[in-house]
Amino acid sequence: MKRLAMAFSGPSNSGKTTLITKVASYFMDQNFKVCIIKHDPGDKACFDNARKDSFKFFQSGADVMVLSPTRTTLFQHACSDLDKAVAMFDDFDFLFIEGLKTLSMPRISVFCKDVDEEYFDYSNAVASYKKIYHKNVAWLDLNDLEGICDFILKNSKKV
Repeated sequence: MKRLAMAFSGPSNSGKTTLITKVASYFMDQNFKVCIIKHDPGDKACFDNARKDSFKFFQSGADVMVLSPTRTTLFQHACSDLDKAVAMFDDFDFLFIEGLKTLSMPRISVFCKDVDEEYFDYSNAVASYKKIYHKNVAWLDLNDLEGICDFILKNSKKV
């Protein structure tokens, strides 16, 4: 099993990051390699500190790659599509995508509080504490990590 992808959606503070982190840890504990792509539609994420050289290099307009003994960080002044982003990962077993709700990809929408039915149109499943009943959308209990991971194994897309 190599290169399986699943997307996760939900409004801000719905529990997406918490669930993706738990799912990633579950699979990594079984020696699978996991990669995660996070969509930042508001361009709000900060990745560097204004006092650091890499920030100054990026502010100059150049694309910047920082290599260290434990990580590689790439800062680009261009948007990558999903295919280009996936190609940057050398090898993986699971790819989890947070956001990009209109992307044609098997998808779990996450709701730790109120369930928003507007997400049902592009979701294969809803992970929530409150059980939902919908003919085209499976319900996954947020308390059942193994059940969620089993759903991912059975419903992910090969990429």
